[in-house]
Amino acid sequence: MKRDVRIALYQPDIAGNTGTILRFAACMGLAVDIVEPAGFDLSDRNLRRAGMDYLEMAALTRHVDWDSFEQWRLGATRRLVLLTTAATLPYTDFAFAKGDVLLFGRESAGAPDKVHEAADARLLIPMPGGGRSLNVALSVAMVAGEAMRQIS
Repeated sequence: MKRDVRIALYQPDIAGNTGTILRFAACMGLAVDIVEPAGFDLSDRNLRRAGMDYLEMAALTRHVDWDSFEQWRLGATRRLVLLTTAATLPYTDFAFAKGDVLLFGRESAGAPDKVHEAADARLLIPMPGGGRSLNVALSVAMVAGEAMRQIS
């Protein structure tokens, strides 16, 4: 079953995280968009270690840069929901909708100002334990799980 929520990764840095996210998305019926350039070679070989044989099941779209991703997203009239440590609204207090694109920034640097400005919503994963950030694959699973729960 394909779901009408997408995961987008802005210039991901770590092949293992991206492979894990692709595996998760394939299992959950979610499409993934990668906004290039990535911080690693996006070959199957680099993704296969974490994604295993799930890569063939993954609905992956690669966008050569931010502008091409934005052109696609705006043409598809999809809302952009950015997950960022700079937000104040917890993801659990947000009303997700069909068609949302859940965007996660680079592991090393997050997302630049132009991405923040383009976002229709900016959400935070609260960390009452005092941590700075979570692994991006774990963050994707948490937020996508909540989005799927709300819109299913």
